[in-house]
Amino acid sequence: MIARLLALTFLCAVPLAQSPELEGPELEAVVEQLCEELEQHYIFPEVATKVAEHLRQRLYEGAYENLDLATLAGRLGTDLKKVNGDGHLNVWPRPQESAQRAAPSQEELEREERERARRTNHGFKKLEILEGNIGYLELTGFASAEVAGETAVAAMAFFANVDALVIDLRQNGGGDPSMLQLLCSYFFAERTLLNRFERRGVAQLEEYWTLPHVPGKKLVDVPIFVLTSKRTFSCAEEFSYDLRNLERARLIGETTGGGAHPGSTHEVAGKLMVFIPDGRALNPITGTNWEKVGVKPHVAVEASKALDKALEEARAAALARRSKPE
Repeated sequence: MIARLLALTFLCAVPLAQSPELEGPELEAVVEQLCEELEQHYIFPEVATKVAEHLRQRLYEGAYENLDLATLAGRLGTDLKKVNGDGHLNVWPRPQESAQRAAPSQEELEREERERARRTNHGFKKLEILEGNIGYLELTGFASAEVAGETAVAAMAFFANVDALVIDLRQNGGGDPSMLQLLCSYFFAERTLLNRFERRGVAQLEEYWTLPHVPGKKLVDVPIFVLTSKRTFSCAEEFSYDLRNLERARLIGETTGGGAHPGSTHEVAGKLMVFIPDGRALNPITGTNWEKVGVKPHVAVEASKALDKALEEARAAALARRSKPE
């Protein structure tokens, strides 16, 4: 599922060997197609119109002339955010390797996504059992459950007997909500509504519930602590936001980055790629989301000190859990 990302971790990893300048009609065509993609897909049509007007004015002023593709992409990305500050709006050069061939099929894109995810163990960077029987999971991304489900299930089996669990999202830029759905399903005894999304042009809200069944043992009474930083973004923020509002986890660290608009990538004139949000989160408890404001932790500390503070609280919570009568 790479078409419905809530992420900022997809920037192209293949560098351009040489990044030629675009001139005259070719440059105008690239900027115009970018504007049209925004006007067609962005979640707020009125904002899309304003952003497109801003880009066209910048083109008229000569702001995009005599720039190589990488620099042009960076400037366009900056200009995209100026109207409403949407951190998900991003532009990057289409890799030269792919620019020399036809646009990849959905099957090719999914295969490439699977390979990228495999090389990073699907974001499951570190799993440990720390002193006091505290589980520690460093999760650097949310791969799709279809791709990374076995890894997630194995991770939750590893933590099946902990007395508290710390989930470190300080370096997590987001990913696929299906992984969020899978992991959260281990934390609730009953089927629970996690979040809702509004999509442009779709009347019915898209709902994410915990799954009716997950393999292995659930951690429904295990205290959970989530570490956050300014770099925690998008789907990682939703994970934090959902668990906070459902009173299922205690957040420790910094207020997160503030990106609540999911979307998908679009090719622009064979030269650039753009991520355009076509939806927004509408939490069933708050009726709003974390866009621009971020998710506020229960305990505000510098990100570098969040783990020590979480472990202090987790050990106290684990001791209290062990002290409860069977």
